[in-house]
Amino acid sequence: MEDFPVYIKTKSEDRLNYIIEELESRLNPCVLCPRRCKANRYVGDLGYCRAPYDVYVSSVFAHFGEEAPLVGTYGSGTIFFTHCNLRCIFCQNYDISLFGEGSRFSYMGLARAMLELQKRGCHNINLVTPTHYVPQIIKALDIAIEEGLNIPIVYNCGGYESLEVIKLLDGIVDIYMPDIKFMEKKLSKKYCKAENYPDVVREIVKEMQRQVGDLKINNEGIATRGLLIRHLVMPDSSENTEKVLKFIKDEVSENAFVNIMAQYHPCLGTKEFPELSRRIINREYMNALEYAKQIGLKRASNH
Repeated sequence: MEDFPVYIKTKSEDRLNYIIEELESRLNPCVLCPRRCKANRYVGDLGYCRAPYDVYVSSVFAHFGEEAPLVGTYGSGTIFFTHCNLRCIFCQNYDISLFGEGSRFSYMGLARAMLELQKRGCHNINLVTPTHYVPQIIKALDIAIEEGLNIPIVYNCGGYESLEVIKLLDGIVDIYMPDIKFMEKKLSKKYCKAENYPDVVREIVKEMQRQVGDLKINNEGIATRGLLIRHLVMPDSSENTEKVLKFIKDEVSENAFVNIMAQYHPCLGTKEFPELSRRIINREYMNALEYAKQIGLKRASNH
């Protein structure tokens, strides 16, 4: 039974319906994320994220550009959801997160997408930006389980989550993959309009670690369960990066699997911020890697 995704056990114990009901109770009015904007999406209100009640998906495909333990031989079964509760001005997927480019999926359609990814041989179902659609996604997952889904669920998010919601996902999610963007409130307020982001992400990541522990990788090099953290190095933000890495080492785990990313580039909203108008230089990135090694993070690198 250990080899099966955790949601199989949750379903067999008849706990999934309770979780779905609890999640749906937070949808109308919507308090699914820390913004708690209370939009009644069921009647057409759009909150901060601009997402409607119905699920909209930008793309479904086998992704070979994710971290190696997710990709393996046949790819990570990625489902990109439209809209986002952070709406960062430097977002590189702004056509999806800000403009909501995508197509409506029914619960059955989303379940079939999961099953098709499994049929292709994908090693997991990678839910990208699921925060504002969690109740609908878990309803679709319930259908997919009935039809034979049995690969791990990856919860791929920006880290700005409701602690109540993440606690409800205990027993459903196998691999949590949050970004930790900022540990400085002035930056999260400026670039994400979320001054409380550092406080929120601290609690969220610690809860994720409590649920799933350090990332476990099987003999074939495939991640089966655990926490995978991403951090994007940004221009002139070395102090913030060091605070992020220090938090992970001191409060999460020295064995945390951390992908320190170098692919920042200026995009749509960064014109108003001269400091974000350039790519990072090699020294900024190398300093981040060296600092991670210096403080004793054992699994932090460019994965």
